[in-house]
Amino acid sequence: MDSTTPHFVLPEKSSLGLRDQICELVSSAINSHTLSPDRRLPSCRELAEQLGVSRNTVFSAYNQLIDLGLLVAKDRSGYFVNPIALSTEESSEWHSENVCNDKAPVSFDSFGLVPVDNPLDWESYPYPFLYNQIDPTLFPVDSWRECTRLALGRANMSAWRDDAVESDSSQLSQQLRQRLLSSRGIYANEDEVLITLGAQNALFIVGATFAHKNKPIAIEDPGFPYGRNAFQLAGNEIKGVPIDEDGIVVSAIPDCQLVFTTPSHQFPTMVTMSQQRREELLEAAETRDFLIIEDDYESEMNYFNSRSKSLRAQDKNNRVIYIGSLSKTISPGIRLGFIVAHPDIIKQTRIVRGAMMRHPPTIVQEVVALFFQLGHYDSHLRNIERRYKQRWHVMSDAITKHLTMLERTPTKGGTSFWLTGPIGFDATDLGDRLRNRGVLIDIGERFCLNKDKRSFRLGFAFVPLKKLEEGVQIIAEEVKLML
Repeated sequence: MDSTTPHFVLPEKSSLGLRDQICELVSSAINSHTLSPDRRLPSCRELAEQLGVSRNTVFSAYNQLIDLGLLVAKDRSGYFVNPIALSTEESSEWHSENVCNDKAPVSFDSFGLVPVDNPLDWESYPYPFLYNQIDPTLFPVDSWRECTRLALGRANMSAWRDDAVESDSSQLSQQLRQRLLSSRGIYANEDEVLITLGAQNALFIVGATFAHKNKPIAIEDPGFPYGRNAFQLAGNEIKGVPIDEDGIVVSAIPDCQLVFTTPSHQFPTMVTMSQQRREELLEAAETRDFLIIEDDYESEMNYFNSRSKSLRAQDKNNRVIYIGSLSKTISPGIRLGFIVAHPDIIKQTRIVRGAMMRHPPTIVQEVVALFFQLGHYDSHLRNIERRYKQRWHVMSDAITKHLTMLERTPTKGGTSFWLTGPIGFDATDLGDRLRNRGVLIDIGERFCLNKDKRSFRLGFAFVPLKKLEEGVQIIAEEVKLML
């Protein structure tokens, strides 16, 4: 019997006979689809040894299951699950008296963590106005396939085959520093960059690195809920800071060790931090002795003005920890991001990362490095910027036309819009109403520490261009009914 042969255990107590207990075990496994029809079941001798019963008992049970159409016997091959049995929803004749109940053995406190609340089949909805989803038709499949083929060649195996806790792909680090960071005015050495599994992972690593200092982390409110999750789960106290039309309100920042901000396009309101506010924040970091975590969220998606200088590019005192991601520009499923900071901080975060998951997959790093090196990233970025700019205009016009009863946060880029209703308006209720009509939105409650329900966000990157205004019209109909 090999290591992949199914293993069964008889219940400790049962009123059924041994044969029927075996039938119940096997039929339950078939009904739960845990047995593959192309894998042989244990032979009568093997299962008899497993269960400590006679071979005749197992033989009788198998024959009973064959008569019921659950198993088939193949000459000189053994017993297999009948494929027809897997395609039916009929329940087994046997019902175990020893099945575990559905109650969890322990109770869980959410620790104030924000859950992911979108339906698993969100792609089946006609109008999924959700953030962080990309249009799959824009992904350069052929270019990605070519980079994967090159990375998997024998000549390149040495770049990704080994453990790499102490280092990252030198090719990817170089491409990020030369092609991506330099476009943000950031000129970093290799020892100032750490590769992560996306921005979310980067935030958790930073939170864990500083948690022992026992000082709060100040975050924007409303703000990135999964960043808040990461900081709290790493053991940090969280304090909210309001935002206005210029970004985070520096005068409202409490005593803290870190300030988390999304200055390019504030998450979720999409406000761009003004240059004056950036200078004010950098000055406060130096005089009040805190560090800034700059998540450069959607910095590439600025359709009207030249992009603002990143905080890291203007930092003269090593106060900024810069975090970036390739989720919006390549694909969320690739799960690659990076941290740029002083070498001492990078050295410590590398230790923390190693304790968590050693390192991001090196093969993926090499593929992405080739994607940059061969010019595919630049070409792809120009393409999505052009397409998203077109969608931004269509959405902007539709909101102006149909949702004038709501307040809209001014923005000049990004892939979403933030809308707020009058006092008493319940965007959470709106979300429930819209879901019944095939429209999904990001409700504002999950972004706000005070659970403000008046706002919601419309992400447009996944919805087809021709459906954008249709979806906004449906939203307007429900809003009017509520008001």
